[in-house]
Amino acid sequence: MSTVPNAGNVEIFKGRTNKWFAWLSWAVAALGLAVTVASAGLEGLPGTAPLLLLAFLGWQFFWMPAVVVHDGGVTLENPFRTVVVPWAALVHVDTRYALTLVTARASYAAWAAPAPGIWGGRNARPEDLHGLPDTSYGPGKSVRPGDLKTTDSGQAARLVRTRWQDLVESGTLAAGEAGATAAAVTPRWAAIGAAVLLLAASYWTIAVQ
Repeated sequence: MSTVPNAGNVEIFKGRTNKWFAWLSWAVAALGLAVTVASAGLEGLPGTAPLLLLAFLGWQFFWMPAVVVHDGGVTLENPFRTVVVPWAALVHVDTRYALTLVTARASYAAWAAPAPGIWGGRNARPEDLHGLPDTSYGPGKSVRPGDLKTTDSGQAARLVRTRWQDLVESGTLAAGEAGATAAAVTPRWAAIGAAVLLLAASYWTIAVQ
């Protein structure tokens, strides 16, 4: 995980479902490697680039992504970039498609906290609608499916909104600074380079067969 500026009182959210997909990708890659070695010996290892790519993407897309809530703001650890949104820059927290931090300049979605599918709202229980931060509710105390406590986006949004609300109510966070405060976006160059190399190796492996 990348360094979080002004980190303190840190809470980290990672999607539960994502971890299962990560383990599945690693299991498939490990099985493929075992079969390759058993059938072709160590000489077959150069042809396993697609399996290594699968394992790498399992890490990048499903295991590594996280939402980190800290005193300095919210850090989104996404597959190929890290986004740090200071509290002063935050304008709105949306959960329509995923946890999305809206600033005056741009919006940033969290890969680790997708909103539920079409059935997400139908499985909601009455207790899932209570005890949420005030900004979670719409007209008539309505709650979007992506804000439900049982969803990845809802759990992450609850962490963000609760900390944000506490800062506002305590007077720690000054109002009116969103337009002058920018988020910091840092590409994950090592991950990008590794993905490109594994893609190229996988293409070469398939092309020469």
